[in-house]
Amino acid sequence: MRAANRKHSEARPTMTPSEFRQAVRHGDFRGPTAGHCGEYAQANLAILPAAYAHDFLRFCHANPKPCPLLGVSEPGDYRVPVLGRDIDIRTDVPAYNVYRDGVLSERVDSIEALWQDDFVVFAIGCSFSFEHMLALEGIGLRHVEEGRNVPMYRTHIANRRAGVFGGELVVSMRPMRGRRRDSRRADHEPLSWRAWCARPYRRPCGACIADLARPDFGDAVTIHAGELPVYWACGVTPQTALMAAKLPVAIAHAPGHMLMTDITNASLAVF
Repeated sequence: MRAANRKHSEARPTMTPSEFRQAVRHGDFRGPTAGHCGEYAQANLAILPAAYAHDFLRFCHANPKPCPLLGVSEPGDYRVPVLGRDIDIRTDVPAYNVYRDGVLSERVDSIEALWQDDFVVFAIGCSFSFEHMLALEGIGLRHVEEGRNVPMYRTHIANRRAGVFGGELVVSMRPMRGRRRDSRRADHEPLSWRAWCARPYRRPCGACIADLARPDFGDAVTIHAGELPVYWACGVTPQTALMAAKLPVAIAHAPGHMLMTDITNASLAVF
């Protein structure tokens, strides 16, 4: 088991998802995955013992905005073929969070030594997946421009509970230009397009976030004059559920460090 480091290598923009995964597997890339392999979907991960898998599946179905399922493995299977060829869940993510009894115990860049025969992998859609569509429309992404991880915030909005899984909604934020409808709070105009894997969150999440400069996950980004913070339901949400459930062991991606899949973003879009 290797301890995760903060090595950020440059991935070639022409890399295929398979080539990108190979770069991660061999330790050549350890940074946030935003902006890479833009046409292909990225996945959040939740890995937990099979005894809890049914309840977690119900949790995802009960919370479809932050937890849109892209694939679920058979117990002990770390390949998950529906996500792409030659995927090894144990090595193909730049960094993993390991939770024990609900507490983040370590961050590692391989889970080969931690793998259990009863582990079930849940791959969940990520808001990074629609960023390519934003870029095609000429909409800038501040965290990509500034070379940072996207800022993510825990809210006070409770997830719908399923068995032992509950926790609170996590949202990711991207500054965008728009008009302020209520000068007393951070809000946003609904966007005109939709992405199945992550839809803009319509509630005024600014009321739930104490300080935009201090995200719970990721990095703070600059918000320029005339811009508003726009929020999306985030695939880090399941990690609040894993922590609240206090499972003996559970593993997830480190926020912002996703699994690159062979699924195209276009195949997930809903207009």
